[in-house]
Amino acid sequence: MRGITGMKNFRFLLRNRFAVMGFLFAVLIVCTCSCGTAPETNSSNNVWIATWGASPFAFQSFDNSPGPGPFNDQTVRQLARISIGGDRVRVRFSNEIGDSPLTIGAASVALVDKESAVKPDSLKKLTFGGANSITIPPGAPALSDPVDLAVADLSEVAVSIYLPEETEAGTVHMDRTAFVSSSGDFTASAELPDAMKTTTMVFMTGIYVTAPRETGVIVALGNSITDGAVSTPHTYNSWPDHLAERLVKRTGEHREMAVINEGISGNQLLRSGMGSSTLGRFDRDVLSTPGLTHIILLIGINDIGSGGMTFPGTPGPAPAMRTAEEIIAGYRQLIARTHAMSPPVKIYGATLTPFEGTFEGYYSPEKDKIRMAVNEWIRTGGEFDGVIDFDKAVQDPDNPLRMAPEYDSGDKLHPGDAGYKRMAESIDLNLFE
Repeated sequence: MRGITGMKNFRFLLRNRFAVMGFLFAVLIVCTCSCGTAPETNSSNNVWIATWGASPFAFQSFDNSPGPGPFNDQTVRQLARISIGGDRVRVRFSNEIGDSPLTIGAASVALVDKESAVKPDSLKKLTFGGANSITIPPGAPALSDPVDLAVADLSEVAVSIYLPEETEAGTVHMDRTAFVSSSGDFTASAELPDAMKTTTMVFMTGIYVTAPRETGVIVALGNSITDGAVSTPHTYNSWPDHLAERLVKRTGEHREMAVINEGISGNQLLRSGMGSSTLGRFDRDVLSTPGLTHIILLIGINDIGSGGMTFPGTPGPAPAMRTAEEIIAGYRQLIARTHAMSPPVKIYGATLTPFEGTFEGYYSPEKDKIRMAVNEWIRTGGEFDGVIDFDKAVQDPDNPLRMAPEYDSGDKLHPGDAGYKRMAESIDLNLFE
């Protein structure tokens, strides 16, 4: 009987030898892992991070100048200096402020050669789910497919879009460099015929690259002083631009950090007008940023200055004067929403810069007392993860209520190129280790 049973077992094993081999292989893997040997990981360990950004908003003019567009059978080529480089690139487009569908007939990305010309060997077609074109519904963004394109740190990149239909510039960002062509699709051309240079971008809000997983991403969030207003046009002289340069050029072993500028000229913390309020756009423009690790918040001076005056872009009657308590309450909401993120994100409060002597109606001694009370809370409240004291960095030692002349653009509110550089130089880079 034992012989018969043994023969049956042998035949069973023979018929099921592949199942048995699979079982033994699984046991081998379990045993190997349990003996303390880590499984092999992906050697590249790369993830998508943001390396450049621009918040979307509807065009508003401070000096009654006409807006861009409409476009019809034209190519728009837009220039951006990224912060951190990578081997693969994709672009985020936006119709989030538009009220009608946006059709992008073709798109491309390339390295800038000079002005509107790009380097031919770097020119890459962008697709969307494999298609050459896309129609983006109102209120929505769209992300291009990835392309293989090696871009170095601080590279200047050109993104071209062809708009085949009559297209209103519903979603824009001002104080950036763009070129508009004559009629035709020139997304695949190194040269842009009859290019008209402008300072308003349309429909482009982000550039992403692949980078090591440990790379950090800083979002600079604020108004015109973060956006770089009144710096030399068509240059990279905002304080976030200078911060990106400092982080890339520092020596020694340090964590790589991208810097994304999400400033909007005229933006307010508590009230919409020039773009949605900071509280309203925080999730879209900041918390959804790929790779986000740090936020630098510089916002509130327009909330203070616009009190009792008709501020450009703000609908309705002149708003009432804001109190320090109202602004601090807004900060607390942003801090709470940041600290709810997982993995953790740090938010640093930046003090509001001096503005005595600026535009009539915007400054008053009463308003400056509000600014100083807000700054005192930022410095001593202990609720931000750290403090960046821009106020002290650019104030006049002989009159701390005013910006030092060497840092002032001339309007007593916005820094000039030297002032923005000074702001970036005042930031302790150890905050980002």
